[in-house]
Amino acid sequence: MDTIEKFNSHIMGTYGRYGVVFEKGEGRTAVDENGKEYIDFGSGIGVNSLGYCDKEWADAVCAQARAIQHTSNYYYTKVQADFAEKLSAITGYDKMFFGNSGAEANECAIKIARKYSFDKYGAEAKRYNIITLVNSFHGRTVTTLSATGQDVFHNYFFPFTEGFINVEANNIDDLRAKIDDSVCAVMFEFIQGEGGVNVLDKAFVDEIFRLCAEKDILTIADEVQTGAGRTGTFLASEQFGVKPDITTLAKGVAGGVPVGVCLADGKCADVLVKGTHGSTFGGNPLACAGGLAVANKVGSPEFLKEVREKSEYFRKKLMEIPEVEGVDGLGLMMGIRFKEKNAAEVCKACLDKGLLALTAKTKLRLLPPLNITYDEIDKGIEILGSVLI
Repeated sequence: MDTIEKFNSHIMGTYGRYGVVFEKGEGRTAVDENGKEYIDFGSGIGVNSLGYCDKEWADAVCAQARAIQHTSNYYYTKVQADFAEKLSAITGYDKMFFGNSGAEANECAIKIARKYSFDKYGAEAKRYNIITLVNSFHGRTVTTLSATGQDVFHNYFFPFTEGFINVEANNIDDLRAKIDDSVCAVMFEFIQGEGGVNVLDKAFVDEIFRLCAEKDILTIADEVQTGAGRTGTFLASEQFGVKPDITTLAKGVAGGVPVGVCLADGKCADVLVKGTHGSTFGGNPLACAGGLAVANKVGSPEFLKEVREKSEYFRKKLMEIPEVEGVDGLGLMMGIRFKEKNAAEVCKACLDKGLLALTAKTKLRLLPPLNITYDEIDKGIEILGSVLI
């Protein structure tokens, strides 16, 4: 029985997978079981922020595995404290909760927002609604699916969690019309990743923060895909000149080890108290070791400057391809619009030629490792260009 047959015999078919079995990786190159190499422009949907098996990252995770791999959150570990201290220094947030995924980080944010209003205004105020945006994506648990502003996900799993109101992204009038005394938070992505690599307008973001400040409504930024240096600053919020009350992180923040982080500031940093939230694996020493290694590299101004420079180079080279109509996004989070080609077909053709890419709605989505080299950018774009002839 080969790997794919064995896999399909025992694992639920929840994904549409390509017929490739990956065996190892090094740098920004993945290698399948037949020895074929692939330049990675997807980094496992933005997870492998430092590529495959980065030496400092691998050394940190391996050293932690040989020291202590898990304790439970009844106890303290130095590596969790060190990681939290580093994230706090980089982001400016007071406190955080560690989980295992972006969905978990968003669940935590939702609980903080609702408890903040419950504690301050009482249950009788019924101040629990959360505004999210059309085309948003916040996770696949029942509650984060409910928060997701895409009708395609709102099926099968009834009843969905109540208390979410959708507003059209960048529509200030719609936002103003739907914010009322029942709303406890506005939750949004600065760039809608799964929704099509759509960047929010600065004016719309500013209006979210103006209205929320006026009405004591919390702001929640889902930076699961945009955070940890992906857009050229550690948090995308920095480029919009705002600081949300709550920011969620996951994906690339630990370089390949499962982790989710819910960062909270000021008035909502101490909303969750003993017994109101928890996670068996949250803050796991292995995840924190990986996260600390990523933060030590990605958190430096020099590294982030290189991400921005590579982004400019990437976009310039992409726009030289005649079939490319435009490139959306920020930093190394790119959504390519084609004049005629179908993104899904282009993605599959790239795979066949040794280039890993992604799709987002009608766009080809690129989320390359943040430490990708210029030579690797050139090689990958050469493959993409050959597919688009």
